[in-house]
Amino acid sequence: MKPPITSAETIIEAERFRLFISSVTDYAIYMLSPEGIVRTWNAGAQRFKGYTHDEIVGQHFSRFYTDEDRAAGRPAYALRTALETGKFEDEGWRVRKDGTRFWASVVIDPIRDEGGELLGFTKITRDITDKRQAQEALHASEERFRLLVQGVTDYAIYMLSPEGLVTNWNQGARHIKGYTAEDVIGTHFSRFYTEQDQRAGVPTRALETARREGRFETEGWRVRKDGSQFWAHVVIDAIRDPLGKLIGYAKVTRDVTERRDAEQALARTREALLQSQKMEAIGKLTGGVAHDFNNLLNVIVNGLDVLRVTHDRHGQLKTIDSMQRAAERGAALTQQLLAFARQQPLKPERINLNRAINSFEAVLRRALPSSVTLELNLAAGLPDTVADTAQFEAALLNLVLNSRDAIGAGGVITLETAAPDGATACPPGLPPGRYVTVRVADTGGGMAPDTVARAVEPFFTTKEVGKGTGLGLSQVYGMVQQAKGEMGIVSQPGQGTAITLYFPAVEEAGTAVNGGEAAEKVLVVDDQPDVLDMAVHLFQSLGYEVLSANNGVEALETLRRKPDIRILFSDVVMPGLSGIELARRAREHLPDLKILLASGYMASALREHGGDIDEWDLITKPYRLSDIIRKLKAMH
Repeated sequence: MKPPITSAETIIEAERFRLFISSVTDYAIYMLSPEGIVRTWNAGAQRFKGYTHDEIVGQHFSRFYTDEDRAAGRPAYALRTALETGKFEDEGWRVRKDGTRFWASVVIDPIRDEGGELLGFTKITRDITDKRQAQEALHASEERFRLLVQGVTDYAIYMLSPEGLVTNWNQGARHIKGYTAEDVIGTHFSRFYTEQDQRAGVPTRALETARREGRFETEGWRVRKDGSQFWAHVVIDAIRDPLGKLIGYAKVTRDVTERRDAEQALARTREALLQSQKMEAIGKLTGGVAHDFNNLLNVIVNGLDVLRVTHDRHGQLKTIDSMQRAAERGAALTQQLLAFARQQPLKPERINLNRAINSFEAVLRRALPSSVTLELNLAAGLPDTVADTAQFEAALLNLVLNSRDAIGAGGVITLETAAPDGATACPPGLPPGRYVTVRVADTGGGMAPDTVARAVEPFFTTKEVGKGTGLGLSQVYGMVQQAKGEMGIVSQPGQGTAITLYFPAVEEAGTAVNGGEAAEKVLVVDDQPDVLDMAVHLFQSLGYEVLSANNGVEALETLRRKPDIRILFSDVVMPGLSGIELARRAREHLPDLKILLASGYMASALREHGGDIDEWDLITKPYRLSDIIRKLKAMH
């Protein structure tokens, strides 16, 4: 049991408390009589208001109020409210001794004795002018920003709640979409999407992407209030508080219909120009073919006439030989035309270009005079590629013969292979990946820039009449294009010519796309058993661990059971669940899943089987091993 507190201790404690209050400088703490007369005064009150103890004690506290507040009876109202409710709290302007004002936070509490008799009031005042100024500056800044956003008419700028409800609306939004703020605030933003996009869940995926990645950006059709559609560029940013909690989204939309129409018009113009160029090339091609074939037919027709009238066995044999050579030249010309038109039936196979060159070296050397040196520089460990061996040999022979003709009396032809790394491995027009190169360079006279630009045109040649058809480089170009590669020409007058052929490299099985790591799992889906089996074998040859399904429902179940599947390869047109819908539902379940769709239909026809195919990677049937490799490399 604690001993009772003596009156002396009470006096000492009271004195300590008084000294504590008197020394506080951040708060004005003082007492008022029941009538509002100042009875005590601390250091904080003197600092805030400028009055000393002797100057203010005995004065009414209303002198700290502005003339307007005194006229309105604010001091009396403050004491009355504190008396009736037990406390009065307020913020407002107060006046210092020197007449300056400060913004004060005020609390007034009534003081009563043990019997409930009112003894007076305690009044605590704090100078919060800096806080108010900061708040006013923030408010002014926010107001300026609000006016800026509201004044923008070229962009629809508005906020969404975390659930996608519109919370504000600027003039640009009204101008572009036709809705007033009263029309849309509180409604879901999906109303601006087409019905097809709403059914496909496009608005939900947009918010989910913005929430997950912080930002979502796209273009697509949107709907105005009057039902008309416009092509929109849309950006959605997630807005979070300082603790990282999602508090909504900022959405900016711009009508870019005119830009899209202009781009499409430009594309149509380019297509028309390309078609015109094609027609010009066909005209040149027709003239060249007619000239060459007339010469060949002239040999054959005249030879037949000679055979009819001559009985000399030796003469007949010579005539037949001439006719046969003419026919063979005609066949070779046809093959070159087909190669240029990319219609030559190919027999693609996995080949090593070093081995193909070594086996063909003797033919190349026989085609060169003794005054021309052929140097081979073949890179060790060259990866394989997929190409038609016969077409590759014909292309190689064409390049060597062109170099021979450019050199003339004597010089050097260099034939080299490589598998370069870095930017040189991916020439313009080809997707990123590893390539095998074959380069034929000579020490001839070189070509002028305008000649280089026309080098692959059919029947274009700088040789004398009768020395060539002008289809050599056209055949080479057609062959490398059919092999999914590219051709580059570097030449300057007096510095020779170098022609480089790029072929996609095929890595060893198991490392082609996996990089030598543990085999990734791929799910192959097709409703045709034979096609499914072949696709499974193709992926197994690339080193993947392959699972299969013959419909979309079975595929989804497999994905749920095997979440470590990394790639989905599916046909598009299947009964029940289409490949496009399968892809969408699979991506929802496994966001990082790589998806490659296959179909023999054109993209326009595929839109009838589930929506916009353009958002997915697509490979066209019939596909080849090299096509799959190229697509998979682009996805990694």
